[in-house]
Amino acid sequence: MSFFRTTAILSALIVGNSAFAATPEELDQLYDAMGLPRLMDIMRIEGLNQGEQLEADMLGGDGGEGWNALLDGIYSTETMSETFRIGFDAVLEEVDVAPLLAFYASALGAEVVSLELAGREALLDEDLEAAAEAAFEDLDDDARRSALEMFIEQNNLIDLNVMGGLNSSLAFYEGMADGGLPITEDQMLQDVWSQEPDLRDSTETWIYSYLNLAYEPLDADDLKQYIDVTGSEAGKALNRALFEGFDQVFIDISRALGRASAIFSRGEEL
Repeated sequence: MSFFRTTAILSALIVGNSAFAATPEELDQLYDAMGLPRLMDIMRIEGLNQGEQLEADMLGGDGGEGWNALLDGIYSTETMSETFRIGFDAVLEEVDVAPLLAFYASALGAEVVSLELAGREALLDEDLEAAAEAAFEDLDDDARRSALEMFIEQNNLIDLNVMGGLNSSLAFYEGMADGGLPITEDQMLQDVWSQEPDLRDSTETWIYSYLNLAYEPLDADDLKQYIDVTGSEAGKALNRALFEGFDQVFIDISRALGRASAIFSRGEEL
């Protein structure tokens, strides 16, 4: 899921100095300025779609209203946001976020947020996702391709997303074991690691396609400025904060889905 799929921005970081600690109000402002509430809405739609596919694959489409009600609770935007904020705030609480808020208040910052959300929303449509993949494969602008590669590499987006995906997969199996599936820890780990090559390929394809689509309206100078910001120490801190928050969100969701799948597959009530 990507989703599990996200990017980062920031400009200045001073750690370990309480004079620069962010206030809860500033972290709330940053959360809002980055468009994260809307991203949670999009992630909910992604999750509900994936939940329907899971029902088809594991339950033969027989989950019924009970399964739908379960998905509605698991993909609660309020719960996802609360879980996310624990890790997000913990990483950034010693950061001076004033420059970050200033960036997001700028025309470029607002445009980046709008483009990222629009791109993520567009990829909810399978046809548009396929078109985005084809567009990146056909991209003949070497400078733009290199800029995207730099952005992805300096934010370690492939490895971090793959790691998050593997963590979520393991959590799913742990949930199934909690729900009564007879599976050992060794079996879980073996199966999870067997997924790594395919997960890495699909993650790389999705990220390049998504970023190429989302940032297409940015000119070279704006894209370079954005890359420079994400490459700063503060940008790296925000990247960690985002992955810390989202990793726990997807672990919790995957564990709940695994447990429910095991219980529903046996025809039992939750």
